[in-house]
Amino acid sequence: MNLQRVRPETKEDLLKSLYQGTICHLPATPLTRELIADVSAAISSTLGDDFRHAQFRLEPPEFFDRVGSLRKRFYTEARYHFWIGRLLDEFGFEIERIAFDPLRLRLVMHKGHDDPRAAPIYYAHRDTWYAHSQAEITWWIPLHDVEEDETFVFYPDWFDRPVSNNSEIFDYADWVSRGTSLRIGWQNRDHGLIAAYPGHTGPLEPGREITFAANAGDIVLFSGSHFHQTRKQATGRSRFSLDFRSVDLVDHAGNIGAPNVDNRSTGDAVVDYIRLS
Repeated sequence: MNLQRVRPETKEDLLKSLYQGTICHLPATPLTRELIADVSAAISSTLGDDFRHAQFRLEPPEFFDRVGSLRKRFYTEARYHFWIGRLLDEFGFEIERIAFDPLRLRLVMHKGHDDPRAAPIYYAHRDTWYAHSQAEITWWIPLHDVEEDETFVFYPDWFDRPVSNNSEIFDYADWVSRGTSLRIGWQNRDHGLIAAYPGHTGPLEPGREITFAANAGDIVLFSGSHFHQTRKQATGRSRFSLDFRSVDLVDHAGNIGAPNVDNRSTGDAVVDYIRLS
């Protein structure tokens, strides 16, 4: 189970491979370069041209509020939903079979791990612990070149083996009962202290580790069942990336996907996914 640099020929082969634990790291395409140019322009208009250093120019509350407005924009506006539709089409997916959780702007700040309110960002976890489908695929795209110490790490030995976790604390209905802010992500600076973010518990015995660097616009595809963790970084700049989640609805309905070895979250996040068809 390693990084694969070549995309399988068909959509069916791609999904089968991802469900079995393959991680695909694919080069940027003209479409992803166009997407990150669009998103980067929006970020620059809000944070300034050198947005990777904006955390040092702005006071923390203002920086957080500006980033929060960007997160809401990318997650909710229809134009960014259609960007995802174009990407899915480029990969051969039949849009009538696909639902997706929209674009999320991810920001890992220089020494962000020193802020207790950001602690959940660094939990080792599976995306499925947030009531996502076993057929969920995560698409991750950096907005700029990133080194290994600016990305995240996979622990592939645990893909199909249970790890100690507290995923039972996550109930999707409760998560969304207080509005959309938790779905969009980090609209409240204190959510990291008061909301239920599941993660690994106890000592971490990682086994093999898969790390990677990436170029702007690259695409990293992986199953939501992968056990992984954002890396703490102190590079003197913030890391900006996009991601979204997609689910083949036929596979979801047929319980086809990656193995569920330890997910005890409740509810179904797919009910609120976007369906372009």
